[in-house]
Amino acid sequence: MTREKENPLKKSSGRRKTPEPLEESALYEFAVRALGRRMRTVAELKRLMRLRVEPGEAGEAKMQAVIGRLKEHQYLNDARYAADYTRMRQENERFGRRRVQRELIQRGVHGDIIGNALDAAYADVSERELARRYLERKRLHKPTNDKETARVVRNMVRAGFSTGTIFALLKTWKVDDAALAAVESLDVPESST
Repeated sequence: MTREKENPLKKSSGRRKTPEPLEESALYEFAVRALGRRMRTVAELKRLMRLRVEPGEAGEAKMQAVIGRLKEHQYLNDARYAADYTRMRQENERFGRRRVQRELIQRGVHGDIIGNALDAAYADVSERELARRYLERKRLHKPTNDKETARVVRNMVRAGFSTGTIFALLKTWKVDDAALAAVESLDVPESST
């Protein structure tokens, strides 16, 4: 009988060894390190922790205890996260309300918290002015044909601006009526969120 020697250059089977479930104190340290890397919502942190606890009620109980402790120490606060995230996306990226709303929903923030954060951040902001600043930031210029007009519209919708604001800006650019009609016929979907 001959034994095959393990080839050190041979690739592994691709399966990762699942880590041992963590005890509550180790899970707390894991969560604090995760929050130290970047801000997270409760839902995002739960997704991370779920990979490090045993499945079932015991794992859920550990996660709830850790979440409670983090909230008690004010390391975890979805309302503060939503307010900071909204402010940063509006000031730095110049995104419209709808884009920020979609992103917060994807991060697992509750709808009431999102609404309060958006109302506070966008209360004194003109959507048209924000859209103009977005266009400047992205260096989008007056379109010269239908294709460029459609590209600007798609870009603006993706950035979270309403179609009313987009068409008002296109009219200030004196975009050809035929191009506006062509874009309107595309039926650009407004975010339902």
